[in-house]
Formats: sequence, C-alpha cells, structure tokens
Amino acid sequence: MSSLLREEMDRVLFRREGQKLVEFIEIEEQHQGRHFLCVSISKDKEAQISVVMCRKVKDSRTKKLQHCRLEDSYERTEIWALEDLQILDGRDPDIDDPYFLMHFDSVRSVRAVSCAAKYTLARCLLSLSRKHHHTALKLKNFDLTYIQPTPMYSDRGDCVVLAQICFYAFNLVCLSLCPVPL
Repeated sequence: MSSLLREEMDRVLFRREGQKLVEFIEIEEQHQGRHFLCVSISKDKEAQISVVMCRKVKDSRTKKLQHCRLEDSYERTEIWALEDLQILDGRDPDIDDPYFLMHFDSVRSVRAVSCAAKYTLARCLLSLSRKHHHTALKLKNFDLTYIQPTPMYSDRGDCVVLAQICFYAFNLVCLSLCPVPL
C-alpha cells in the first residue's frame, strides 16, 4: 500500500514541480485527514522537507468521500529547505517516542505514526545532508545505533535493522543452548 501511495504522491505532486519523492512518513496532525512528512529532491539536487495533507474529496459518480485517490487531493501545507534544518531532535532516545522536533528558524514539533518512521526519516535526512550538502546533519537525542552505519547496515531502511536484531537474538539463543561447565 505504501509503495502505491508513494508512486501516486510522487506522480501527482512532486514530478509536476520537477522533484522526486525520496522518502515519506505518515504523521499525526491536529487537522482532519492524513498527513505526511515528505523529503524530495529537485533536479539541481536541492532537498526539501514538506508536510503534505491529503484532503477528502467526493467522487462525482458515487458521491462518497475518498481518501487520497484523486489527483487534486494532495496539498503541500509547509515547505522547508533541508539546508535550513539546524537540528533534528528526537526528544528522548531511551523511550519509544514517535515525537521529534525540527529546528529551523522556529521549532516544528512532529508526531510520526511510529518510532520506526521517525528513525527512517532521520536516516534519510542524514544521508541526503551528507550526500548533497557535504555536511552531517546535527542530530540530538537519537539512539545512534539505529542511525549510524554498522558493518551490516546499508541504506535500505528498517528491514536491515530488523535483520540485525534477529541476528543478535539468534546469537543469544545459541549461547543459551551451550552447556555451562560446573
């Protein structure tokens, strides 16, 4: 489902403006409807972060409300340049907290739908910052073991992190099955 949503959002909203959608996460906002925090990149390698709102629209044939299915249902409500992002603050790395803060000229509070989504976005922004701005994005209050590259990590997202956790769990099971000399 998310890959279809990504393709539709990229086609309808970002390609029209000469950009490519790199990553998006669903966020929770006070306004009704679905909201997404999107990272896009233009042809001249300028990265942008934007909040996209999916409006409910009526299908003229069925008179029913549809969610994110018509071409005019996406709207960018806020846009920032990645180079203007001073600090990405995860608030507390020791608890499973989907909230984070983006420090621009002002501070924007964001609540992702999950902690995994928050870390996916952080990895994407860090990677783009290094690749296109040749500087590391300043991260604060993130568990760096989920963000920094390890020998097993390659920029493939949460599946690699899950595989690494399973690998460690398998090692613990094997060690627990070993006989202990008395």
